[in-house]
Amino acid sequence: MKVIRLDHVRTPPAAFAVPKVCVTMAAIWSSSARLQRCFRGAPVSRFRWLLLAVVACGLAHPVQAQDWAQKMFSVTSHNFGTVAKGSKTEFRFVYRNLYEEDVHVQSVRTSCGCTSPAITKKLVHTHETGEIVATFNTRTFQGQHGATLTVTFDQPFYAEVQLRVAGNIRGDVTFDPPSINLGNVDLGSGAEQRVRVTHIGASPWQITDVRSANSNFEVVLSQPQHTGAQSIYDLTLRLKQSAPAGYINDQLILVTNDPRATQIPMDVEGRIVAEVTVSPQVLALGTVSAGGSVTKNIVVRANRPFCVTGIVCSDGCLSCPAKETPAKVHILPVTFQAGDIGGCIERQLTITTDLGDGAVPMVTVQATVDEPPTTTSETETPAVGQSASAG
Repeated sequence: MKVIRLDHVRTPPAAFAVPKVCVTMAAIWSSSARLQRCFRGAPVSRFRWLLLAVVACGLAHPVQAQDWAQKMFSVTSHNFGTVAKGSKTEFRFVYRNLYEEDVHVQSVRTSCGCTSPAITKKLVHTHETGEIVATFNTRTFQGQHGATLTVTFDQPFYAEVQLRVAGNIRGDVTFDPPSINLGNVDLGSGAEQRVRVTHIGASPWQITDVRSANSNFEVVLSQPQHTGAQSIYDLTLRLKQSAPAGYINDQLILVTNDPRATQIPMDVEGRIVAEVTVSPQVLALGTVSAGGSVTKNIVVRANRPFCVTGIVCSDGCLSCPAKETPAKVHILPVTFQAGDIGGCIERQLTITTDLGDGAVPMVTVQATVDEPPTTTSETETPAVGQSASAG
């Protein structure tokens, strides 16, 4: 059998696009009149063998029918580990359209109420991504649980992909609030939030360490309060003022002295917003001679000192010097170098800074390049049939 690399074909192979139960006898028989007309005059036995061959082919290769959809997922399983009761626990399965045809997610269903699925984007164009969000229901379930999420695609062909999640929900550990949500934080201002961690049990329970891969986090842990059958900690997360702009989707790992679950995750999310303004956002350069240049200023302001590291333009026709001295306001002289082709020019200008990617709004630059003058010689060449001499 020939192996087809699906990431290099225009569409998922039609030969693999077998319906949900491949091909049923009823569906084939309903269209048998057409087949009979095509095979009119052929022996009846040959027609019957054709039907059996189609059915056998469909039933023998149900796995290949799912291959094109399976290839869009880089991860198809996730283990949440041990999590606290009531904590916000979710995982995002990302799928990317590898094909030129649009991909559409019809639905997603779960095999267990311990996990609730959601679709972030049903219709995905070429190279776009969508997500299947699996949320662990830690409020209503306890103990070890797992679920299979069945994702159904109906475009460009029918296919199903199964995603699996599992985890252990501890009923003796709770977070209040269930997770750390910093919301929108102004760039350079920092933020903090406190979470109360409670353990219910006879023996004293201890948090021995708190870990995170994010260097912009600082954690302060209070002394434990051991009262009867409870151990209580107040955990304070501080976001450093130097944290760059962008989204936060991270975790804290609580390390405990409990051998049954030495590590318990706590989700952290938020968004650091850079209050940066650009004036003007549409830079009109007017008319420029072919091959000439023009320079105009752009003013960039932020709520904290920053450096301009450069600019990005698709074809290099725009240039601007870097500003290495931190300041809250930068005046940027942007130079446009016109080419030899006339007409209206529009370019998108990206200003890069140490505030983080995407912190500065994009600038649209517009210009009109004059057509280069046409040159003619003083002595014109005579037309065919005309004399070159006077008179």
